[in-house]
Amino acid sequence: MSASTTWMDWVGFACGAAVVIGTSASIIGALVVPRRVDSIVTGVVDKVLDKLFLLILKPVRAYDVRDQVLGWQAPIALVARLTVWMTMLVFGYVLLMLPMANGNWGQAVNDAGSSVFTLGFSVPQSAGGHLITYIAGFTGMVVVGLQVGYLPTIYSEFNRRETEVSLLVARSGLPAWGAEILVRTHWGTDGGEIAPVLSDLFIRWERWTAEVAESHTTYPALLRLRSPRVNAHWLTSLVAVMDAAALHLALAPTTEPKIEARLVLRMGFETLNQIAQVLKLTVPERILAGQPVPPDVAISVTYEDFAEAAQQLRDVGYPVEISTEDAWPHFRGWRINYDVAALALCRNLDAPPSMWTGSRRWHSEPLRPFRPAPGLRRT
Repeated sequence: MSASTTWMDWVGFACGAAVVIGTSASIIGALVVPRRVDSIVTGVVDKVLDKLFLLILKPVRAYDVRDQVLGWQAPIALVARLTVWMTMLVFGYVLLMLPMANGNWGQAVNDAGSSVFTLGFSVPQSAGGHLITYIAGFTGMVVVGLQVGYLPTIYSEFNRRETEVSLLVARSGLPAWGAEILVRTHWGTDGGEIAPVLSDLFIRWERWTAEVAESHTTYPALLRLRSPRVNAHWLTSLVAVMDAAALHLALAPTTEPKIEARLVLRMGFETLNQIAQVLKLTVPERILAGQPVPPDVAISVTYEDFAEAAQQLRDVGYPVEISTEDAWPHFRGWRINYDVAALALCRNLDAPPSMWTGSRRWHSEPLRPFRPAPGLRRT
């Protein structure tokens, strides 16, 4: 073996050490550290798969078909991420094995692959090679073990999230919409006291939103795991509950629940803004910093949209206290805190095209919630 070859082998050794350390840091950050840690591997895998699915679904217009296909995106991303990690580890250990294999790439690949996957069919002869083999075998077992423990955690959080989303279907219809929540609440109480029902809803969703903020920023893979039912989605459900709270505060400002509505809105727009930051979506700095928003800044919900919703509530006898014109600035003041983040997330995550959630990355029209026929409203 020539001097130049030996020098190149040790350069490869140094590069291999950097690859193994960097990959290990990415794995620990994604699977172990209980906070968001930016990972190049996770980011690249998510972006590549997102563009691939967007390309595949480009000619598809029917949302139910898109939803069925998009249901595979997050699970494939989990498998692809593990595959990339293992590939990078094997490549890193191949470079580490080069000096021990006298520059023989074939032997280095055999030694590294056998060690990382703990197969044991190829064992280097040198003492240094034995040490690297032990480290590689330990690394491979740890990565697989962490991933095995990671998946139950992910799906446990997913099931907890979807329980509240499923419970909301009876209150909001599919897809969810804030005005529909208030309409159905009034129907459900036969025009009676709505405060206990809405208070319970807002309290439960404030806690649910806090759990989503913690889990979905720590484990971003949850963001693209879709609900089992077509037109159901955790994001549009959250926006619907927040819109319901904002509508109630704007149209019935002295009617309970008041503090519960404010709290779910506060928790909601903080959560949406945090998740938007995780996905590196653009949200105005003044909103992230909690600074006042100028009154001339527009929101995506128009006055006409708001007036239509207010009229629907009046038609069913909801306790609307003030005129639509007077209520509009108050609704806009609440909505402006989460409008940009909500629309950006709905677009990026391909959420169902529900009311008041903006456009999507494909041509779509907002879907109104399905409402049972009058004779089927009560049983």
